[in-house]
Parts: sequence; structure tokens; C-alpha cells
Amino acid sequence: MSWPRRLATRLARRWRRLSLPTWWSPDYRLPITTLAARTGIEPRRADLAAWYLLEAGALDEADLREPPRVSWRDAIRVHDPAWLESLMRPEELARIFTVEAWDVPVDEVVHTARLAVGGTLEAARHVLSRGGPALNLLGGFHHAGRARGGGFCAMNDVAIAVAALRAGGFAGMVAVLDLDAHPPDGTVDCLRGDGRVWVGSLSAVDWGPLARPEDAVQVDETVLPPGCGDAEYLAALDGLLHRMPRSALVFVLAGGDVLDRDPLGELALSEAGAQDRDARVARLLGDTPAVWLPGGGYGPGSWRPLAGTGLVLATGRKRPVPEGADPLRGHFARVAGRLSREELEGEPWLTEADLAEAFGMPAPSGPRLLGFYTAQGVELALTRLGILQQVRRLGYDDFRVTIERVALGDRVRLHGRAAGREHLLMEEILARQAVRLPGTGEGNEETTPLLFVHWLTLRHPLASFAADRPRLPGQEVPGLGMAREAGELLRRVAERLGLVGVAVRPSWYHVAYTCRYEFRFVDPAVQGRFEALMRDLADLPLLGATRAVAEGRVRLDGRPYAWEAELMVAWVEPGRHMGEGWERERDAERERARFAVVAEADDAPVPPPEGRC
Repeated sequence: MSWPRRLATRLARRWRRLSLPTWWSPDYRLPITTLAARTGIEPRRADLAAWYLLEAGALDEADLREPPRVSWRDAIRVHDPAWLESLMRPEELARIFTVEAWDVPVDEVVHTARLAVGGTLEAARHVLSRGGPALNLLGGFHHAGRARGGGFCAMNDVAIAVAALRAGGFAGMVAVLDLDAHPPDGTVDCLRGDGRVWVGSLSAVDWGPLARPEDAVQVDETVLPPGCGDAEYLAALDGLLHRMPRSALVFVLAGGDVLDRDPLGELALSEAGAQDRDARVARLLGDTPAVWLPGGGYGPGSWRPLAGTGLVLATGRKRPVPEGADPLRGHFARVAGRLSREELEGEPWLTEADLAEAFGMPAPSGPRLLGFYTAQGVELALTRLGILQQVRRLGYDDFRVTIERVALGDRVRLHGRAAGREHLLMEEILARQAVRLPGTGEGNEETTPLLFVHWLTLRHPLASFAADRPRLPGQEVPGLGMAREAGELLRRVAERLGLVGVAVRPSWYHVAYTCRYEFRFVDPAVQGRFEALMRDLADLPLLGATRAVAEGRVRLDGRPYAWEAELMVAWVEPGRHMGEGWERERDAERERARFAVVAEADDAPVPPPEGRC
């Protein structure tokens, strides 16, 4: 090959790495409100990874591809029709996702599964025609077998993609490199009989032989010891890669559950180790057509290893995801920045007031939220931020926003229709308020303009309480599962109005607990005691802890403790501090305070667990 052609080939390869085709949809988020609380799954994982990769410059908007829903015809190539029919029952989906049947909107959950499978199939078709890697931000459902599902897997996307490609004439060798922390039992079950498939697995769980002697599929399984770290894992990976046959198409399950902090995996890789894993695989594959899938990954930070995979594939090098990165905040900030003042204030070039004046009619005087947002502007913002789309998937539609003045401030409500009637879904009472914060101004005299939240409730009237998700004090119906989105929305409102933070006075322990990631008590001693309270009540369920505090059964240093409903603030600029010495006072009080719970029956104190910090 001549040097100009070699150079052109090298540049083409480099361009493909920098332009990573990535399949993603907002509907990749499962509309199950109890999913995170009951299973540890972060339903926003695909969203957070996509938003971070966009913010980091690893992806452009043009790199994101909309996945199609896989056809039932292609799904039936792999799965028993009776099994697919069973997915129309909420009880079966509830078993797969370990939630209650009432929390499963069947059509929407199946829609998400079909989109993910369709994304894997389209990504495979793309790389077979173009070469190089592609990424699907939801997929790797390796526990779904021909006539069974489980482990959060309803349909096997890899097997369906292989079967559909075979039906279209593809006869090449396929390698499935499964680097999830759990074995690919369902994938092997679905692909048995195909002698042109090799499945290689590294996991920490031994479920017995994955393949039988009569199965044509080739299986190379390595079971690592629990707690295996970077060095041992990467050495085993090198051996597996050496044994992997040359293939025309490769599926890589870059499981995030290999990390040491993952609650369901049993391995102990660092984030750097997981990126090293991805980089070694990507280097070996080069321009081989390869579809990368996230596989498992649990907990609030499960998006980070998925984003790390995207960074390796898109940039060709390892780049750590910074600690404290918050893609949800960044996404809301970008969307809010694109919402114009005119859209939110509802001031077109010819207003209702102009028409009223021209025809001698009284001018309209509808209230504006905080003197700025019209009801139409609020609904537009909720639409553009994707909130209404997720609420719609829970079974509501025909949304309506109302704004009115009340004694404490401005009340905004979101209504939606379901089951033939209108329901209240969200209610907030907001006000601008200047507050004197200790240590934030010279001589403690300076006031700080804040967005004060007097009342906030997110309501899912179609849902039900359950034994492991009981009614909390102040709740009439379960929540929507969108507390984080609500918090970021309030932060964006404060920013647009020139306010420096969002303030609340939590009336219950569980309210402060829900706010704990973003909000801090202004008084450092109160914050220190709150952190000590969370530490010492950590073994109680949230309802039990809330009730113990509310009923006066909590002792602070041996004396009855009354809940401190003091001011909490979340700053618009996350790096802002409460004031000089605040952290030192908080830390000292947290180490000093010791809480115990008095048992209801015999009034005997229950000591806090030892070894907590």
C-alpha cells in the first residue's frame, strides 16, 4: 500500500474514533418510579452518560442516533412466542425488575425494551457497513433466555441482533465479549446451535457450565475470585483476549458492575481499571465492527463507567470522569440557557394586552410565577426539560399549569389527566426572600436573595404504597420519582431570577434526608448534628427513622432530641461555601454528637452501630 493511501486509511480510522455513532433515546429511562429505591438501578443512567459525553465534547449532537423499536418478527427469531406474550402481564415484568406490579406501565416498559434491542440491531448493521465501534447506551440484556427472563433482562438484544443479521444473509463469525460482573447465561441459551458464535466471559459468579456438550456455541468462561481488583482482572482479560477468535462482528458488554462500589457486582475494579479494560479491548479490535453495550451497573454513580467507556471509544484515550460531575445539572443548564425570556414570559410581538387596548377591552391580568413565568412558559420549560415526557409515560396526559397568589407566595400547580379524570401531579409555593446568613457578609449584616420553597409535593395518584415503600408523614400518594429533576428545575429558576440559592425549612427528617445531596443547613452545628443523625440511624428504614424522630424516641447525648426544622440552602453555584469556619464547626459537631433510638416497647435505648463514620 502506498504511503498516501496508508495516511488516508489512518486518518479515516482516526475520524471514525472521533465520531462515535451512539444510540440513545430519552425513552431509555424505565418509567418505574420505585426502581432506584428497590433495586439500586439508576433509571437515568443512559441519559446521564449521554449528557456528560456531550458536555465533555466527546460526542456531538449529530453522533446521537434515535433507535427504532425492534420488530416482533425479529424478536420471535430468538424468543418463544409464549414468553413474549407473557411480557404483556405487569406481574411478569414486575418479577423481572423486582418491583410491584402496580408500578409497571406495561406498554411503556416494553417500549423501552424494544427500543434498546432495536438500538443494538441498528448499531450492528451500522458497524458492519462502516467498520469501527458504535455504542448503544442501553443493552446487554444477557440474562434473558429463549423462554425466560430475569435480572432486569426481558429480551436478549445481542441474540436478537445476531439472529436478524443471519436472516439477512450475514454468515460471519461473531464474538460476544461479556465483561459484566455476572455470567451470560441467557445469551448462551439463546445462541446455542450457532457454531459461528464465540462467547467469552469474565465474571465473579459461578453458576455452573453455561453450555452443554451438544451446544454448538463456543463458550470461554473465566470465574474470578470475589473482590478481584485491577491487576488480577486485567491479567485475566489479556488471556481472554488472546483466546478470542478473529471475528467479523464483536459485541462488547462493558459492564459497570465490575466497580468496587457497585452494590450487586462482586468485583473491585477502580474507575481507572474499568477504563483500562475498555482501552485494551478497543486497541485490540481496532476497526473491527464492534457494538459496545453497558450491561449491568447499579447505584447513583453507575453512569460514570458507561461515560468512561464512551470517552475511550470517542477519543481513543483514557480520560477520567471528574469527581462531582453532575450531568443532570449541566443538561438542565444548557436547556434553560436555550429558553428565551420571551418564551417564558409569554410576550409575543403582539400581546393580549395590545389587542385588548385596540378593541377597548379590559387588559388581561393573569398572575405570573414570581413576577416572571406565565403558566404557558412553565409548561414549555417542563416540556423542553423532558419532565412532561417522563410523566406522560407514567400514564398522564393533557397537562395544565395554573398559577395563583397565596399568603406565602406564588403557587404553581401541574395537573394531568388519567383514567378519565384530572389529577394534581405537582404543587409548589415559591417566594423571593432576602435572608441574613451567618458568616456570608461582612459583620453578618448582608442579606442574601434566595428562592424560598414553602411547599413542594410531587404526586403519582395512580401509584400505591407498599410494605417496602410505605406512606411517609405528609404524603397523600406516592411520589413521581423525580425529586432530582425538581431540585434542578428550582435551581434554574433561581439562576434566571438573579437569586443565589434555593432555600427550604424541612419539616420532617425524611425531607432533609431527601435533600441531603444538594442542600446544607445554614447553621453549621445543625448540619453537623444532621449528619450525625444520619450516621447513627443508618440501620433504620427511612420511615422508621422519621417516625422515631417525630415521636421523640431519639436521644442526643442521652437527652430527648427535637427535630430542628432550620434553614437549608442549595447554592446556584455549587462551589459556593457557607462562610469561613463553617465546615470546621460542622465537622466538630458531627464528631461530638451521638444519637440513640429508644425502643417503643420497653423504652430501652438502642445504641448506634459501631464503626460508622
